[in-house]
Amino acid sequence: MFELAKYVEPNFQEEKFINAPDVTLVRAEKRKAAPKNFHATSIFPEYFKIEGKWHLAKDSRMDAVPVWDGEKIKVVEFRNIREGDMVVVGRSEDCSEGIYVHAQCWEKKREDKKNLFAFRQSRSRETSFTKDYEELIELLKYEKANNGYVVWVLGPALSFDIEARRIMGEIIAQGYCQAVLAGNALATHDLEGGYLGTALGCGIKDQEQAFLGHYNHLDTINAINTYGSIKGFIEGENISSGIIYNCVKHDVPFVLNGSIRDDGPLPEVYEHAYVGQDAIRSHVRKATTVIGMATMLHTIATGNMTPTYRLLSDGKIRPVHFYMVDASEFVANKLSDRGSLAAKGIVTNVQDFMKNLSRGLDL
Repeated sequence: MFELAKYVEPNFQEEKFINAPDVTLVRAEKRKAAPKNFHATSIFPEYFKIEGKWHLAKDSRMDAVPVWDGEKIKVVEFRNIREGDMVVVGRSEDCSEGIYVHAQCWEKKREDKKNLFAFRQSRSRETSFTKDYEELIELLKYEKANNGYVVWVLGPALSFDIEARRIMGEIIAQGYCQAVLAGNALATHDLEGGYLGTALGCGIKDQEQAFLGHYNHLDTINAINTYGSIKGFIEGENISSGIIYNCVKHDVPFVLNGSIRDDGPLPEVYEHAYVGQDAIRSHVRKATTVIGMATMLHTIATGNMTPTYRLLSDGKIRPVHFYMVDASEFVANKLSDRGSLAAKGIVTNVQDFMKNLSRGLDL
């Protein structure tokens, strides 16, 4: 039976909490600029002592700034600091400045005994991922049964294989996905598959190159832009399969962010990076599980906005699970190097990953 890790609250009766001073709050003198020695948030739960009471930052993200609004701690990006905001100042994490970073916050079922010398400690092509698949499948079932919010971050490779594309569509249709984050390419090639049976001109079933196939994704973009929307294109061209099709059919939101090299892009693609970032964060704020596949930059961007915890509506705190799936060991493990220490890497191609999930979820 799957169980979430239990949150262990700090013991505020300990001397270090009782004797801690109130945190220092300094007024921001200028928009988008924090006072010197400002505090920057991490992925962990963080508490701030104000007027003798410890306050948890309920909605956090890495590399942002805590601001006291008179009632609660808000965590904002630098670009969202306003003149006059009362910003938390101090860079210690041990209560000495009224700031406590609660890193050891999850109850351990058993105490691991570490060897001084051991083999196979990294996550690589040689790692056995059977347990990871089992845990992820049980997690997805748990999320579906308990109204979790699972966010999938998808790279275009997922649309290149007809079976991987089908399985992702079923994951969306059957309630294992509450939001999709991607770029122009994933949507373009997925819709190209439903429109012309190819992705970048290569057959998604037989892998045969279509004659003048290098035009196919451009023809797809052009057709969608002619209709004026992805939904209009799907309805007008009777598209009946795929990832974006299932998002539209089942009212699952998708966020498409543009890049410098985009051709097109599609009408729904965010062309302004910070507007797109806000759209991503609107889903990350609700996420209980995040799964990134075959897209290093989009997954790292999402990971940098995802804390290790989520405060639920009933006041309980639960972990946020994060997976990064890629055929490259470097990519699968890179997120931890960028501060998302709780992310778990699975080294495999997305086609095999989706087939393993399919068997466990009976898709």
